Amino acid sequence: MAHGHKSDEKIVYVGDSRVQKKTEKLIPRDYTAYPGKSEAFVPNFLLKEWMVGAVVLVGILVLVMAEPAPLGYPADPLNTAFIPMPDWYFLFMYQLLKYPYTSGDYVVFGTLILPGLLFGGLMLAPFLDTGKQRRFYRRPMTSTIMFLSLIAVIHLTVASWMHYQHELEDKNIIPEHIKREEEMKAAKGAGGGGAAPKPAAGATLVAQDDPGYAVYQKASCVSCHAKDLKGVSGMPALRGIGDKHSKDEIMSIVKNGKPPGMPAQYDANKSKGLTDAEIDQMVTWLSKQKKE
Repeated sequence: MAHGHKSDEKIVYVGDSRVQKKTEKLIPRDYTAYPGKSEAFVPNFLLKEWMVGAVVLVGILVLVMAEPAPLGYPADPLNTAFIPMPDWYFLFMYQLLKYPYTSGDYVVFGTLILPGLLFGGLMLAPFLDTGKQRRFYRRPMTSTIMFLSLIAVIHLTVASWMHYQHELEDKNIIPEHIKREEEMKAAKGAGGGGAAPKPAAGATLVAQDDPGYAVYQKASCVSCHAKDLKGVSGMPALRGIGDKHSKDEIMSIVKNGKPPGMPAQYDANKSKGLTDAEIDQMVTWLSKQKKE
């Protein structure tokens, strides 16, 4: 321990805190005697995997921030025209559950047994094929499972998406997130600041004390057209419908529907306990809904 600045003073170290210099070099282990193995898994190979995973994660985060998630209207359990769809990476399972042998009486097979077999096969793949070859055509068991799984997932995903597009065309439905985006663009172009415009109220509600209005509130029509006749989540409003259709025409729509997206509601109303006389009262009240 030094007590001054004299060059000839003796220095006594209390404990050796100096870092020793290593003279021997770290020579990587020779794996030439092991077929298909060229480096240590920990930390060499694992570090490479982590670096690649980090780069992929950054790319995904950039895409998420660059493209905002499309949002539809607020959830409405009364909107029977809405077609639910899962995220794209679950479309194959969504399509699988549509088939007769994986739904209905076989729903347990489709939701538990079949996915369990698939994931079980994935976990057992390293034990079923213990070969050291790196080329896929020399590992038949693993390669067969991989290709069959890949083909099945791609086929089910494409089939699910095509079926969804056909449903939209048949029912003449525009997806909510697309409709809302178009409304926001229109509002922004009109100087509305990007807020979605509220649906027009149309004509006023006529004859609210009429018995037909009480019947309408119990009918199946409320699920799409709302109790105030303004429509639910983009569904058509019924205010002023008396200016467009007569009582007989409205009754025909209730019994037969109106293509392309309006199904018949007569049986649905009968199942709710409405009588023919009550349905007639409701249709009469709807025919009174006029602007003037």
